[in-house]
Amino acid sequence: MILDVVTSCGRTGFFFDDQRAIKNGAAHDGNFYVGDPVTPGFTKIRQAGESLSIQLILSDGQVALGDCCAVQYSGAGGRDPLFLAAEFAQVVENEIKPRLMNRSLTAFKPLADEFDHLELNGKRIHTALRYGITQALLDAVAKATHRTMAQVIADEYGLTLDPQPIPIFSQSGDDRYANVDKMILKGSAVLPHGLINHVDSKLGRHGELLLEYVTWLRHRITDHKPSSDYHPVIHLDLYGTLGIIFGHDTKALVDYLKTLEEAAHPYHLRIEGPVDWDDREATMQGLAEITAQLDERGINVEIVADEWCNTLEDIRYFADHKAGHMVQIKTPDLGGIQNTVEAVLYCKAKGIGAYQGGTCNETDVSAKVCVHLAMATRPDQILAKPGMGVDEGYMIVHNEMQRIIALTKALARKENV
Repeated sequence: MILDVVTSCGRTGFFFDDQRAIKNGAAHDGNFYVGDPVTPGFTKIRQAGESLSIQLILSDGQVALGDCCAVQYSGAGGRDPLFLAAEFAQVVENEIKPRLMNRSLTAFKPLADEFDHLELNGKRIHTALRYGITQALLDAVAKATHRTMAQVIADEYGLTLDPQPIPIFSQSGDDRYANVDKMILKGSAVLPHGLINHVDSKLGRHGELLLEYVTWLRHRITDHKPSSDYHPVIHLDLYGTLGIIFGHDTKALVDYLKTLEEAAHPYHLRIEGPVDWDDREATMQGLAEITAQLDERGINVEIVADEWCNTLEDIRYFADHKAGHMVQIKTPDLGGIQNTVEAVLYCKAKGIGAYQGGTCNETDVSAKVCVHLAMATRPDQILAKPGMGVDEGYMIVHNEMQRIIALTKALARKENV
């Protein structure tokens, strides 16, 4: 039973960035961006990321924990507005806490569904609140029933825990060269993200800068691989920039992707968000067309859907139309974490790759909870998070995964004795 709810405002592992201002050409000045924000809620183009911790005090004295946080590009691509922790701490104190008090903790999913669909003043609560509250509820049910969070998910969804690792995807941020070296040293299975979010400085008006980067990646991996069997996937997030230089000419765009495939060989190539046309339907149709052309021409490049594919409904819609070979399940955007579980399972049932992602702008707490979700549902890859420094996010995700694997094996041995 929940006896008390305690909140605290915190920081995330990265920043809130005004994506639209950056796409419009905002220049870097160190870690800052120069210019005025354009997305509502931002006071600067880059702001410190904020989190809100939810601590549930249980009747046996244990404390369950979840962190409310939102993606780096809050307010973009149809998402909820900027998440400011102090503002929403009052919402938790006044509106959420009374609804959590004295609740029994026998099952996770009914509680998660209830709070994920909670409306205040006729509107669902912010996705970040839904994200953090359901994390805390999963932890609370796990503690109250003496199971791991992964086991709770497996039990409630009829899944079996497989004590095998899931490929981890590291993201570089703007330091797309030095951070690749860290990924190779760590043995990241998927790399480097690349943050290709600006045409003139990162893509090139004819794609020449990205082609040069992919060629460099191939050589860097080959020259410094930690073992002969190290064969990572190259996964690059383009933030819709190919749509800027090619417009709606998908044939020319696919021709260009073929040159990237050749430059990446022998490493498999994934391209996330090649186009973003500021509309869900247009972006979905564009990704579906690009995916179909790649398949018809036998070009071995996978398209990953991201922008405008935010909610569980969006993910089902994109998967149903094969708008991409893989879908990023951006965990904070889905609100309640049970939606992440259902999104992974839906993609797998549809034969679409499931990338359980998230954002650099999360916390260690939310990242660890996400590992438990992944170990129960088995997506194709999971994001190393939070932050863009590589080492910290990889450590958090890899180590939590190894703990779950070791504990699952130990419990299985005990049951078989």
